[in-house]
Amino acid sequence: MNDISQVFSWIDNHREEVIDLLQRLVRVPSVNPWFLEEPGQRYEEQVQDLIAEELRFFGAVIDRWQPDPQDLSKYQGKPGYYPDHKFNGRPNQAGLIRGVGKGKSILLTGHVDVVKAGSDWSVDPFSAVRKDGKVIGRGVVDMKGGITAMISAIKAIYSVGFKNAGDICIGTVVDEEAGGMGTLAFVDRGYRADGCILTEPTDLTIAPLCRGILWGKLTIKGRSGHIELPQSDWRNGGAVDAIRLSRYFLDQFDVLNADWANRKTHPLLPMPCQVYVAQLNAGDYPTTFAGQAELVFNAQYLPAERDHNFLGGKVKKEIEDFITSVSQKDEWLIHNPPKVEWLIDADCAETPINHPFVETCKASLLQVTDKAVIEGIGSHTDMGWFVNVGIPTINFGPGKPSVAHQSDESLNEEDLIIATKVLAVIVMNWCGITKLSQ
Repeated sequence: MNDISQVFSWIDNHREEVIDLLQRLVRVPSVNPWFLEEPGQRYEEQVQDLIAEELRFFGAVIDRWQPDPQDLSKYQGKPGYYPDHKFNGRPNQAGLIRGVGKGKSILLTGHVDVVKAGSDWSVDPFSAVRKDGKVIGRGVVDMKGGITAMISAIKAIYSVGFKNAGDICIGTVVDEEAGGMGTLAFVDRGYRADGCILTEPTDLTIAPLCRGILWGKLTIKGRSGHIELPQSDWRNGGAVDAIRLSRYFLDQFDVLNADWANRKTHPLLPMPCQVYVAQLNAGDYPTTFAGQAELVFNAQYLPAERDHNFLGGKVKKEIEDFITSVSQKDEWLIHNPPKVEWLIDADCAETPINHPFVETCKASLLQVTDKAVIEGIGSHTDMGWFVNVGIPTINFGPGKPSVAHQSDESLNEEDLIIATKVLAVIVMNWCGITKLSQ
């Protein structure tokens, strides 16, 4: 039996142990306090305790610390920095497993925080029940399944008598669901590697790219007036319907999207970048023209469009200039220009598909499955800062991204096992292994 077959056999024979670890992680309700009206107890630390207990099996050296916004203030204006975030009882953690040779190093990383459970669950969202070959619970996909797989992969390698030649670091961070300050603190701590895998859910595809995400709010000023009575021209004090102006901007966003559909594409992404209006808030009374309207929109951008701060400043200006141009075609809007407020700028990154690390990950995936799909992620992940400091990075993990944050979030047990095998093979191929007795 060859080296890989021994590892696969261990994983198959300890399938229940792998699933049990996932269940134990999910049963700690580590909801990011940003989602809670009364944060109460900080459960993220309990998840880190559980992970640390697992990592000690490999003799990992544990480093645990709480991110400090004051210490990170040098990153103001850059991705992941939020001066008002608090981290009391919410530590980051790194488990370093030193190699015994000259192999390349790897960082396996993920976030321990989850979004709140929400409603409409058929089971207790933190019970991690098993049903029809799946584990159901908040965070099974995003992303405690990935954390389980990376821990179990290293455990399998050690359990059959191998040790890594290159260093392995298992990093688990907080606060990803509220902006990524945990990852910023992790990179600031000085952790580096020759390759990095975020075990975010990718449905077992290799994702060396994620898009940047902008949330914006366009406020359009109108003038209220009785909706049932004749109105004079606005120059003479008549009403101006902000909802009508909203329709005008919605039509113009369609024009912009047609342009973006041709220009803002990427061969690894199934859809182009677009500006989508997600919320429309307008009006006060059924008898009054809306005096104001707000359009909250989502816009995506590509790594090639990042500004000097690794963010979407160039795309923000493009959208602002477009809105200004549109406004110049309406006399009311010329005198009453709409206002754009930026709510979120979640960064992006890309690792070239011909990079040796990506090629190693692809070859490793083919040692487990009969296909290796490489596809970018249309949303944001925390890969940006790792790429920014020179670490080739991919996203790879079990679970369909589309079920993250949903009620009855679930993960196929078989996908968890496959992901564990793939991560084990990547570590063996990239870091190298040797027999413990050697």
